[in-house]
Amino acid sequence: MVFAVILLIILLSPILLLKLKIPGIIGLIISGVVIGPHGINMLEQNSTITLFSTIGLLYIMFIAGLELDLNEFQRNKNKSIVFGFLTFIIPLAIGFPVCYYLLDYSFTASLLISSMFSTHTMVSYPIVSKFGISKNEAVAITVGGTILTDTAVLILLAVIMSSNNGGLNLAFWIQLIASLAVFSGIMFWIIPKVTAWFFQKLESEKTSHYIFVLAVVFFAAFLAELAGIEPIIGAFVAGLALNRLIPYSSTLMNRIEFIGQSIFIPFFLISVGMLVDIKVLLNGPSAVIIAVTLSVVALTGKWLAASATKIIFRYSANQRKLIFGLSSSHAAATLAVILVGFQAGIIDENALNATILLILVTRLGATIVTENASKLIITSEKEEPVIEYPVHYSEHIMIPIANLNNMETLLEFAVFVKNKKSINPITILSVVSNDEEAEKNLVRARKNLEHLVKMAVANETKVKITATIDHNIAGGSSVHRAKK
Repeated sequence: MVFAVILLIILLSPILLLKLKIPGIIGLIISGVVIGPHGINMLEQNSTITLFSTIGLLYIMFIAGLELDLNEFQRNKNKSIVFGFLTFIIPLAIGFPVCYYLLDYSFTASLLISSMFSTHTMVSYPIVSKFGISKNEAVAITVGGTILTDTAVLILLAVIMSSNNGGLNLAFWIQLIASLAVFSGIMFWIIPKVTAWFFQKLESEKTSHYIFVLAVVFFAAFLAELAGIEPIIGAFVAGLALNRLIPYSSTLMNRIEFIGQSIFIPFFLISVGMLVDIKVLLNGPSAVIIAVTLSVVALTGKWLAASATKIIFRYSANQRKLIFGLSSSHAAATLAVILVGFQAGIIDENALNATILLILVTRLGATIVTENASKLIITSEKEEPVIEYPVHYSEHIMIPIANLNNMETLLEFAVFVKNKKSINPITILSVVSNDEEAEKNLVRARKNLEHLVKMAVANETKVKITATIDHNIAGGSSVHRAKK
């Protein structure tokens, strides 16, 4: 019943709120608030919800790493470093004096809370994917900056906790550096080699490919935890490690995104809503003041970082909005920092409750800004003069099959090179020799090609299979092209 309720919410929330022009992500978060333990208490935050929520969060970070254009990232790595530094240092520099002088927290608590402002989780990244602008340079540097600032914050958290426990010494730094080095070696050297070998040995077992990739994601998250960093960092690194091995237009990539967008990521958004307790605002003016102050400081810091990035690299106003939208939402890393501080007695309950409300406010704001910026970027791109080539629309790809063992590989390649504007299906042609067994071989050839249609459908690509009789393959292919 729990699973049925969650699935109904995932199905109905975006549909109902779409009529109100409210993004589906917001609907899922609000639904979590309503059905959660602090709402009508239909569902409790149990181990099942937590498990699927964790999978969803890791999925978001994994897909972000998997969809990252490494060539573009390589060209913009210096820009990512600059943005990562700005989005880390500016919120930290603004937040510390506010917490220390205005809210009267201790030095350690102020440093912990202000470091939380520097984190962000790109929950609105699925919006960018939906609008097809994930290759935009602003997205590339934001994704790169995200991993840099979150890693810096989580390392700072480890330093704060070690200092609070009196264990900040040379041994701590040696252990941290060594564990990070081992983790990087495993992920960027061993995992790609094992994955390439597995894909080659079990080329036809597409289900096994997906299970293997999922296992790599969770293994990477576990290794990251062992190394003393947040599991989301491990999931993102797993995406980077497998980036070149999983083509963007492949069937495997389609399945990874489909399952994530349909089940795991919505589960995560609903579970975050279930953490929010609106009643904390009724505990007195101090709770309201802290909540409002933290939200304003968090959004201001991220806006200034996005604005500084725009000025330095001369981005457009829409790209600034996109950077701000992607980098202003707080979730997993923020919760990790605050919960650790709360459990250690560094911060109080007001700061914890205010942070949960901060997560809701920033998520809602980030979602709206990201969707608005994505639409504006698409509109501006359409307004630019673009040279249209009729071949895009009349393009027709034909694959003459001679070796049945190469069919799937050739089809995946055809899907990859096919222009998205082409309305024609991919034609798969098999030529049967003109002899006494021609009719039987023709039926057999068509039957052998049928499973390729299922493979193409899984990749949302139209395929047409054709079998013909001719004296040789070249002649059959020429006749078929002439008919076209």
